Amino acid sequence: MSTKDHPIVIAIDGPAASGKSSTAKAVAAELGYRYLDSGAFYRALTLAALNAGLPTRTWSSLTTEQVRNLAVAATPVGAGYDLSIAGAPVGDEIRSSRVNAHVSRLAAVPAVRGWLLDALREAGRDGGLVADGRDIGTVVFPDAELKIFLVCDPEERALRRLRQRGRPEPDVRQIREEARHLLERDRLDQSREIAPLIKAHDAILLDTTDLSLDAQVGAIVRLARARARP
Repeated sequence: MSTKDHPIVIAIDGPAASGKSSTAKAVAAELGYRYLDSGAFYRALTLAALNAGLPTRTWSSLTTEQVRNLAVAATPVGAGYDLSIAGAPVGDEIRSSRVNAHVSRLAAVPAVRGWLLDALREAGRDGGLVADGRDIGTVVFPDAELKIFLVCDPEERALRRLRQRGRPEPDVRQIREEARHLLERDRLDQSREIAPLIKAHDAILLDTTDLSLDAQVGAIVRLARARARP
């Protein structure tokens, strides 16, 4: 029996720039699954809150109704989801430094967590999904058939992140500065009261520091095919 005959949920967690998104997207493509980027949901909500002019100091007290009024929607399209704010596509702005600076703060808001849990769980209701984030295997899909936790050396993570931003050959100073930012992001994610970044007890640890993307994907696909067997 194949992963298509017996579709499962694959949860991939890990810190920022550990390779979650690129790996999860490639695994989904290899298996013929849909890819769900939970971070994009948080980013879209963050962008909506900023565009609405909601002061960041008030975010911790946002209500469920206020979160719904941000009008963020996710539509299943092809192998993934299209996100929009009040009907307008979010585009690349959700990856901007403006959003990066505030997304961890919004992700810790209880009303945001509740709204997103419902949306993400509905997406994975029938299996055949690869989802990545920071609490996918611990909170969103605690019963996922396969859980992976990616780790990577901070400076290697920084190098990858800088290259994603169009700096193919960053210098040592830039790499170390970016590594400090990533470690601070880790600290915030690991110390938040609601759904902190931790490895699920049944997750498989995969260190991507010295692995190519193909090697990461191959390892997870093999595990997925084994888990899909009756």
